Amino acid sequence: MDGSAAPEQRPSGAQAVHRALGVLACFRDDGPELSASHLARRLHLSVSTTHRLARTLVSAGFLEQGPRSSRYRLGPAVTELGRLSYYQRGLHLADRELEVLAERTSTTADLAIRNGRHAVIVAGGSVPADSSAGLARPLHSTALGKVLLAWARPGEDDLEALGPLQAHTGRTIVDLGELRAELERVRAAGHALNDGESAAGVRTLAVPILDASGQVHSALALRATPSVITDERIPWFLAMARGAAAGLEVLLLPPEQRRPPEPPAASG
Repeated sequence: MDGSAAPEQRPSGAQAVHRALGVLACFRDDGPELSASHLARRLHLSVSTTHRLARTLVSAGFLEQGPRSSRYRLGPAVTELGRLSYYQRGLHLADRELEVLAERTSTTADLAIRNGRHAVIVAGGSVPADSSAGLARPLHSTALGKVLLAWARPGEDDLEALGPLQAHTGRTIVDLGELRAELERVRAAGHALNDGESAAGVRTLAVPILDASGQVHSALALRATPSVITDERIPWFLAMARGAAAGLEVLLLPPEQRRPPEPPAASG
């Protein structure tokens, strides 16, 4: 044997698609412009294979080469599909509701959906006005994420699939058993609380927007400091969040997917 490396086998169609999606996912986690060598290290591929993948994605509009031709960034096709999904889901309808809620509560109001291991904030005060991209946040350490886990759809409720739970502060839950117990408390209470688990000095309340099957469509959160969302005022903030969630349920879900209205309380 001459010691030369064996040539890479041509990937199957499914493997090629998986690799291409892996390239795109790197931009969510690692930065706006990435070199082929960085992508190769992240994906455990050769640089030549990564270059071929990137060039294919460039030709389809999913990537483009930045001012430095050796680096890549997300292309117009990603923006087009992202905006199309945003409007098809009706998420643009939530903007005004979130603005009003934030003004009334003096908090940051956000709406999030789930994407794999992340809660993606798609509308609200945390999304920069000049950005069309959502903000990905860990599921286990955020109130939004806990809500999305607590009322997860079948097939999305396997906590083992989250992988190792990373600690962001000393309060972050990193044990799966503790997380399961926390999600039981969330379901029983009907809301989630993040009290310094993702960042020190931040307190967030989140409530679910549920469909007719009782599964989560999205999550609504109010974020501020503990001096604003005090223990004594939590019931008031929850009432405000739940009222807004009921309105968003009507805006975001078609009639056949909405929960039936609760019967009026019996008079004395």
